[in-house]
Amino acid sequence: MVHASTPKLGSDIEKKTVLQGKVYKIKSVAELNALILKPGDKVVMQAGDWSNQQLNFKGKGTKEQPIILTTASPGKIKLTGSSNLRIDGEWLVVDGLAFADGYLDKGHVVQFSATSSNCRLTNSSVINYNPPSKETDYKWVSLYGNNNRVDHCELKGKNHMGTTLVVWLADKPNYHQIDHNYFGPRPPLDANGGETIRIGTSDWSMHDSYTNVSHNIFDKCDGETEIISIKSGHNTIKNNLFYECDGTLTFRHGNFSEVLDNYFIGNKKKNTGGIRIIGENQKVEGNYLHGLTGTGLRAAVSVMNAVENPKLNEYWQVKNALISKNMILDCTEAFNLGSGKNSTRILVPDGVKIIDNYISNSPKLTTFEDQPKNLQIQNNQLVGATLTQGFVKSTQELVKSDGVWQFKNNLKKPFWLIEKIGPAWAAARNNY
Repeated sequence: MVHASTPKLGSDIEKKTVLQGKVYKIKSVAELNALILKPGDKVVMQAGDWSNQQLNFKGKGTKEQPIILTTASPGKIKLTGSSNLRIDGEWLVVDGLAFADGYLDKGHVVQFSATSSNCRLTNSSVINYNPPSKETDYKWVSLYGNNNRVDHCELKGKNHMGTTLVVWLADKPNYHQIDHNYFGPRPPLDANGGETIRIGTSDWSMHDSYTNVSHNIFDKCDGETEIISIKSGHNTIKNNLFYECDGTLTFRHGNFSEVLDNYFIGNKKKNTGGIRIIGENQKVEGNYLHGLTGTGLRAAVSVMNAVENPKLNEYWQVKNALISKNMILDCTEAFNLGSGKNSTRILVPDGVKIIDNYISNSPKLTTFEDQPKNLQIQNNQLVGATLTQGFVKSTQELVKSDGVWQFKNNLKKPFWLIEKIGPAWAAARNNY
C-alpha cells in the first residue's frame, strides 16, 4: 500500500529554512495578503486582535524549503469571531494557530484548497468553535488537494452539525495523512453528520483515497454512530485509540481498506462499539477491543447484511472480509454476523474469515442475525465461554501492562505513552 511520505516536525523545518528565506512579522490579514512569498520564507503572526480574520495562505514552497505561517506564541494568540484559514499552494506549513470560541455560518474553519499539495497543518487547534444553533453545518477541517497532512493538532468540543474533519475526494487518489492528533469530546448530535472523521462521500465511494489515519486519540467522540466513516477505497486506519466513544469505526462505503492495531477501550460505557464492516476486501487485524457494551451494529465486530442492486448511498454486500488476530476482552458481544438484517437488507456476507482471534469473557460470542455464505471460523482462542466450532481453549497468559492487557510473551507500550499526541504547547494526553 502506498502512503504519503511523513514530513519532519515544524521545528526541524524551521531550522532548515529560516536562514535561507525571509522572516515577516505581521499584525493583520492585509499584511499577509501583501506578501509575495518565496521558498524558505516564514510569516509570524504577532500578538493583537485576530478576530473575524479570513486568512488566505498562498505560495509555492519546496520540499527542502517550505513556506511557514506561524505565531509569535504558538497556542496563545487566538483566532476568534468568524476567523478561518485557507491553505492554497504547495509545500506550505501552518504551525501553532489556535481557533477558539468563534463560529461560522457555513464553510470550513480550515480548508486545504483543491489545488493544494504537500501542505501541512501542525501544532494547531480548533476548540469550541460552535454557532448559536447546533443545526448550523460547517466543517472544522476540510482536506482537498493531495498529499496533505494534519498532525499534532487538537480538535475538541464540536457540538453542531457537520463532520469535524473531512477528506474530500477527486478523480485521483489524494494520499492524505492524519496523525498524532487529539480529537476531544464531542457530545451526541442526535442526527447524522456528527462523525469525527469522514473519508469521502457516497458519490465518490468507488474511488480510492489512500488516506492514512494513525496515532490519533479519539476521546469520548459521541457525535453519532460513526466515529470514523470510511466512504472510499484503500484507506488505512492504524494504531489509534478510541476511548469511551459512543459509536463505531465504520467501513461505510468503498473497498480494500484496513483497520489495524487500534485500541478500543469502552470501560463499560453505554453504546461503546468497535468496528462495523460493509463492502469488499476489508481487513480488520490486530485490534484491541476491551469493555465495549454495544451489540448488533455496535458489537465489537459487526458484519452487515446488504441490499440488492444498491445505490451508492446504500448498503453494499460484504465480500472477502478478513477478521484476524484481534483481542476482544469483556465485550458484551464479540461478533455479530448479518447485522442490520431487515426486509430490504437481505444479501448476506460472503467469504468472511474469522481466524486467530483471542476472545475472553464476552457473554455473546457470535450472534447470527443471518447466515453468511462461505464463512470460515478457525483457530480462535477462547476464555470464559462454551467452545463452538472454530474456537479452541486458550492457553496463552495475559498480563496488564501499561494500562492494557497483553500477551505475556509479547509486551509493547501503547503509542500514547511514547509519542506526543496533540500540539506541543498542550497538556500531555497519556492518562488512559
